Amino acid sequence: MSNHPDLDSSLLIEPDGSEGPIDFYALFGRPGPVHMEIGSGKGTFLVSQAAACPEINYLGIEWANKYCRYAADRLARRGLRNVRLIRTDAAAWIAGRVPRDSVEMVHIYFPDPWPKKRHHKRRFFCQRNLEILFERLVCGGIINAATDHADYFDQMQATADWAEKTGRAERIDFIRPAGAAEGETVGTNYERKYQKEGRLTHTLTLRKR
Repeated sequence: MSNHPDLDSSLLIEPDGSEGPIDFYALFGRPGPVHMEIGSGKGTFLVSQAAACPEINYLGIEWANKYCRYAADRLARRGLRNVRLIRTDAAAWIAGRVPRDSVEMVHIYFPDPWPKKRHHKRRFFCQRNLEILFERLVCGGIINAATDHADYFDQMQATADWAEKTGRAERIDFIRPAGAAEGETVGTNYERKYQKEGRLTHTLTLRKR
């Protein structure tokens, strides 16, 4: 797939070692609510959601360079200017660069389950990372999550219990993305693949108090 001529300068944020909160107004060149997707993959969610909600600014975070560039190319070809992408470690970048009380919604769809027990500490959806996300979310901000991995979902549920008991958040109904077709929950490539394999999609949505 060929690269869009202004791809790097307009859609991809190159980590430059800067410190301190990023200026979302300067990043997107306009005001507006900010949504973040953690683990954007090939950009299926961002393509459909950014087109459906042009008034929202979307920031996708992806670790795999080839997926990040693939997603950016797809977005550029469709002329979607309300999206930015960055290839970086999500947890560290959010903790160091995302301002407090600045994000309306966080999307986490089919994150890496790290199935081996010794790797569970690498799972993104955990108490430590949720504490950081709640600090970055505005009051009433939302975390919308989905996974096909039953064990990981158990961990997510336990973390949600902690969030509710400590008064940080409340569970609400899952918010179905614009790209979800009939019979789909999220509408990503991963979900479509897993549906063919007979896997169930588990969802969890939290609203910051």
